[in-house]
Amino acid sequence: MKSLALVALLCVSHALVVASYQLSQKGQGWTHLILTHHWPQTLCSMEHVTCHGFDYWTLHGLWPDKTDMCNSSWHFNASNIEDLLPTMKKWWPDLLHSGSTKFWKHEWDKHGTCAAVLETLNSQHKYFSKALELYKKVDLDGILKKFNILPSTTYYKLDDIKGAITNFYNVKPKIQCVVPSRGEDVQTLGQIEICFDKEFQLTDCVEYSQELPHNNNEILTFDISASSGFSVCVDSMQVYYPPTETRH
Repeated sequence: MKSLALVALLCVSHALVVASYQLSQKGQGWTHLILTHHWPQTLCSMEHVTCHGFDYWTLHGLWPDKTDMCNSSWHFNASNIEDLLPTMKKWWPDLLHSGSTKFWKHEWDKHGTCAAVLETLNSQHKYFSKALELYKKVDLDGILKKFNILPSTTYYKLDDIKGAITNFYNVKPKIQCVVPSRGEDVQTLGQIEICFDKEFQLTDCVEYSQELPHNNNEILTFDISASSGFSVCVDSMQVYYPPTETRH
């Protein structure tokens, strides 16, 4: 009986947290969601680690366009998404800390608790499963291949990559690159964002002066540095889409 009472109390407490949070956010907050993909080879090269088995764009996160109204008291619990973990390990992996859940904890703490103002995202399970659903729906990796945008030692024009995405989805993406080192004139493709409104319909992403600070160069180390990370690709500069490493 005590255990049943405890379960009931926990359920009521969770419901109150969700309800009070949603009430406090009414009429405020974010307007669209950013489905963020990153290219594993670029990230792993930046962080000086080796990534094997990821020759496709993986999911970085599903981010509301504002993160100033999150609920820091709503803690991550991996047991709430246990059934999703096999799928997440494949499509939403922690490339830098294999076997750890701290990447997903970070995504929930920083972005999921903000997204939870929507009833359709108001639990950890809803948030992570919706992100996976949108990732598979977008199929960025498949669309780039369809337009013959493949990892290569031959450089691309940014317009070719942007044009393929825009032509297929009929919305503007935000494409981010690693800034070239001094003396180099080629940027490295790193991250691509596809945006949705609150009804999960595709919408244009914003760039440059409209860009929001938290999206600029968040990377898996969870540090933001002015000297590293991703920034919006420069239209006039060639783009390197690095091939994946292969085992020898």
